[in-house]
Order: sequence, then structure tokens, then C-alpha cells
Amino acid sequence: MVEGVQRRRVEAGERYDVFHTDCPARDVVDHVTSRWGIWVLISLRSNDLRFYELRKSIQGVSEKMLAQTLRALVRDGLVWREVEPTTPPQVTYGLTEFGREVGEPLTVLFDRITQRLSPSGAEYV
Repeated sequence: MVEGVQRRRVEAGERYDVFHTDCPARDVVDHVTSRWGIWVLISLRSNDLRFYELRKSIQGVSEKMLAQTLRALVRDGLVWREVEPTTPPQVTYGLTEFGREVGEPLTVLFDRITQRLSPSGAEYV
């Protein structure tokens, strides 16, 4: 065993142990729950968006961080990416079936929080 790294093989049909540092599911959880990952999944829940539409919908995210977040979510199979061969290229993003499944509880959580906030946003009702 490498120092500081826990290694364990997962057999077919067995669940991943996300408490092990080398668990592949742990990376996906980290990407989904990252500062911008949640907002990307929530923003794409209703419709597909181009990069700049997505950036505009998530106020405060830089182009660099949005690009990094999207790359990770595409690699994890949560988001799909389509490039239209125009000049300049137009890139559209949307949720995969897996992304919709993962995003659904996040949407419920988001809706629950926003519905419980008072109009001032300082207290819960």
C-alpha cells in the first residue's frame, strides 16, 4: 500500500466505498459538490445552454473555473458537450441521463432551501 493511499478493488455488483481515497466514485462526488459543479447541474436542469449562456446564468463564475468544472463533469459522464463547426465554434452543454439523475436531488434541495427563505433571505420561515 502506498503511504496515505488506501487501495481496494471493487468486485462486480459491489458498491464503491467512497471513504477510500482511491475510490472512483469519490472523484465524481467531489466534482458534483464542488463550488461550481452544483450550479452547473442546476442551471442545466431545464434546458441545454451554450457556454456563455451558462456563464451568464451562474453569476460570479470565471470562464476558467466554468471550463474546468465542465471538463470534469463531461469526463464523469454527467454533462454532454456538442461543438458546432462554425467560426467561432459554438459549444452547447446539457445533462446526460446520469446528470439528470444526480441533479434531481440537488434541485429538490435547492428548491427546498429557496422556498424556506424569508423575503429578506436572512431567516428561514
